[in-house]
Amino acid sequence: MAVISKKIPAPDKVEIKTALLSVFDKTGIVELAQALSERGVRLLSTGGTYKAIAAAGLAVTDVSEITGFPEIMDGRVKTLHPTVHGGLLAIRDDSEHQEAMKTHGIEAIDLAVINLYPFEEVRAAGGDYPTTVENIDIGGPAMIRASAKNHAYVTILTDPNDYAEFKEQLSADAGKTAYAFRQRMAAKAYARTAAYDAVISNWFAEALSIDTPRHRVIGGALKEEMRYGENPHQKAAFYVTGEKRPGVSTAALLQGKQLSYNNINDTDAAYELVAEFLPEKAPACAIIKHANPCGVATGSSLVEAYRRALACDSVSAFGGIIALNRTLDAETAEEIVKLFTEVIIAPDVTEEAKAIIARKPNLRLLSAGGLPDPRAAGLTAKTVSGGLLVQSRDNGMVEDLELKVVTKRAPTAQELDDMKFAFKIGKHVKSNAVVYAKDGQTAGIGAGQMSRVDSARIAALKAEEAAKALGLAVPMTHGSAVASEAFLPFADGLLSMIAAGATAVIQPGGSMRDQEVIDAANEHGIAMVFTGMRHFRH
Repeated sequence: MAVISKKIPAPDKVEIKTALLSVFDKTGIVELAQALSERGVRLLSTGGTYKAIAAAGLAVTDVSEITGFPEIMDGRVKTLHPTVHGGLLAIRDDSEHQEAMKTHGIEAIDLAVINLYPFEEVRAAGGDYPTTVENIDIGGPAMIRASAKNHAYVTILTDPNDYAEFKEQLSADAGKTAYAFRQRMAAKAYARTAAYDAVISNWFAEALSIDTPRHRVIGGALKEEMRYGENPHQKAAFYVTGEKRPGVSTAALLQGKQLSYNNINDTDAAYELVAEFLPEKAPACAIIKHANPCGVATGSSLVEAYRRALACDSVSAFGGIIALNRTLDAETAEEIVKLFTEVIIAPDVTEEAKAIIARKPNLRLLSAGGLPDPRAAGLTAKTVSGGLLVQSRDNGMVEDLELKVVTKRAPTAQELDDMKFAFKIGKHVKSNAVVYAKDGQTAGIGAGQMSRVDSARIAALKAEEAAKALGLAVPMTHGSAVASEAFLPFADGLLSMIAAGATAVIQPGGSMRDQEVIDAANEHGIAMVFTGMRHFRH
């Protein structure tokens, strides 16, 4: 198919003579219309936007007057008309286009101010199927794309945040816009419609249980630009998908400087982990360093949970991220400020705690407004060279699993509690992961090793160091339960755990050598439970 290109150069400056305003979000629209009206710009509009502008006493023409066709079908059809799209798409310096405009009575539209039905908000609010479908905008994206394509002559505004810069352009250039500005707005417009369609397509896939749609698009809105990415030579920005999941993307920054790329990554990991523990059952604290937990605990109070989490590895906790599953109170805040910490995130913060944290002005304090549901469905994505790996969120919960005792000795009630606690933590530790726990407290954590045996040894070594720091006679791994996030392929890993003092083991099972591992557990009088679910994390 031939590509038609007349290569007509775009003009630098274009005067705004006629503007089409059709917005759902009416923030600043009357003020913008006023500024345009004062410059003698003819205003065209539709529906609620028309009513808002007219109510402000401004001269405005309903689009139906130029199309000669009324708005019909509950507003579904109003701007899908050649008079509108011809006015947006016409190349002003093309003689054939000029002739077509003249023949068909089409007036050029120089400015389009369009934003869309709130599909993202309706979806996030859990709207039913018909309501959600009805909030799919059709005319808006069509006008945005038409205007953006013809940015050589048309200025397209899709974001109320751009109105101020647009008005500055008009003031500086006698009612005209510069080509560079129109280009930027066109780029922004296509990104907006792409993100909008991404949300719609993903909603359909979810609603229809299509796990692997032919095309998968993930879109987001810019929340903030960052000074740099994971390292200073990398550029980065934070985009949000609009998912109403309490966490780092929705949290209010109560104090402290902007979160860095690594802060956001680690804070998300910390908050997702601590959300595994229901606040109504017990206060919980998770301390994260480089996306891995270095200490997690529950307690009779929030401050006790923090102290117990810190005791697991106080060295690694320096400069870490602290996540809490209950409102941060003054007593806990007093303890936290004794240690250098990068970020604290909690569902809420008392006024007294805010005042205490304020003594450390560089400490970032986040109030998330709630806890994420660990059982909630959703998607996670990771880029690879030339592609995107997308999977459903790991929302498996050990409480929901049918645990199978595979050894002669069954675990005690306390061991079973500690097993479940450790397995919850293991889900959030980089593979290979080994977690020792005792009495609702991590005793040692081994993360991200190529060998599961090494993870077990590192966890035990951390426990020994913690015991020395606390003046304990033996490490907390003695008499502990231990979790492996994936099956134990050989008995050597189990033997390392036994050597560290563990008396009970929880693992997924499923290895060809399961019986060999079970036999070793029976030989040492160890209780072992299979979950049937693994939690690889890379």
